[in-house]
Amino acid sequence: MENETDFIVRHAEKALAELTLSFPVILVTGPRQIGKSTLLQNTRKTGKMPYLTFDDTSEITAVKNDPKTFLAMHQPPVILDEIQYAPELFPYIKMEADRNKKKGMYFLTGSQQFHLMKNASESLAGRIGILQLMGLSLREISGDKFSTPFIPTAGYFSARKKSVQNYSATEVWKMIHTGSFPAVVTGYSKQKAFYDSYIRTYIERDVRALAQVGDELTFMRFITVAANRTGQMLNYRDMARDVQISEPTAKKWLSILVTSGLVYLLPPFSMNVEKRVVKTPKLYFLDTGLAAYLTKWTNPDVLRQGAAAGAFFETFVLSEILKSYYNRGTEPALFYYRDKDGKEIDLLIFENGTLYPLEIKMTATPKPDDVSAFKVLKAVKNLKIGTGGVVCTCTGLGILDKDRYSIPAVFL
Repeated sequence: MENETDFIVRHAEKALAELTLSFPVILVTGPRQIGKSTLLQNTRKTGKMPYLTFDDTSEITAVKNDPKTFLAMHQPPVILDEIQYAPELFPYIKMEADRNKKKGMYFLTGSQQFHLMKNASESLAGRIGILQLMGLSLREISGDKFSTPFIPTAGYFSARKKSVQNYSATEVWKMIHTGSFPAVVTGYSKQKAFYDSYIRTYIERDVRALAQVGDELTFMRFITVAANRTGQMLNYRDMARDVQISEPTAKKWLSILVTSGLVYLLPPFSMNVEKRVVKTPKLYFLDTGLAAYLTKWTNPDVLRQGAAAGAFFETFVLSEILKSYYNRGTEPALFYYRDKDGKEIDLLIFENGTLYPLEIKMTATPKPDDVSAFKVLKAVKNLKIGTGGVVCTCTGLGILDKDRYSIPAVFL
């Protein structure tokens, strides 16, 4: 079971309720300690359900001995936490879902997405709704009920400004340095102690389950290298060299970080554009607090003034945008653009046939020239280019040019 914290209302609660009305099985997935079981134990529809966790080895043993009888002894509705440790239950959950034909029977959580998705897709196709949970968003920490996914349109900004809370740059950087794990945000756990324990537990449990890593200290160095490269284009060769491992091993280990929900790979955009665009994804270490811990940025002021500040701010912005979509139960189509001439657009949101371009800059005074790269999108065929702008540290929404805004990070 995840650490108990002062419960912060999660925006994913609405998406969870909608899935409950549509599927017999609901899977809440995301990194370890992100608040999955806490969400299920504190929402109106699931809060009073029986709860079992497969972090308990005795429960795992019981499942392996006789999965059919185990499930029969725990009648739905029921919450089964860390289901990846009990994959033997999937076929029996399927049989029960088919037999009862009820919605909201089994609520599963798990922190290893690849194996979960593989088992779920093979055993529960058409019967399972999946909710991806990330760390606490700025909106959730603020107690802001606004839950519309971010899109840089006039309509979105008009609705957003009604409830947005203003934070100073100092407060924003404190949040970036703290990260988004509920136990740290609420003060339940001291930051350094939490991350010390998190990395140790992560390597001992999740990494060993996903792959045989012979040298845990080397894998720890690899995680640190990944954190150091947040916001950069992915380069397996350089990462392998820095950790002194083979390139195939670097690819395997990075896939573990992606599978575990710690790293996000932002794909390049290339639809109907000249062939000079790069084809390499960008790497983002999604929790900025964990990344700061790994890379030894010991306080918010040092991080803000350091060489990695721009990359951390960009990572924070991307993470907040992702949360706004995942918390509504949707998967956003996000890309970046870079060509061999060095022209780059930090983020493209693709929705309903429209591309919305965004720059992400750690500045309080963005300029029209900051969006000059958007002109390359004129070469895109059969797609509409929508409004966009610069997400930055400015204090209020502004207009840079026609259809181009200066967007405070707190508006995400």
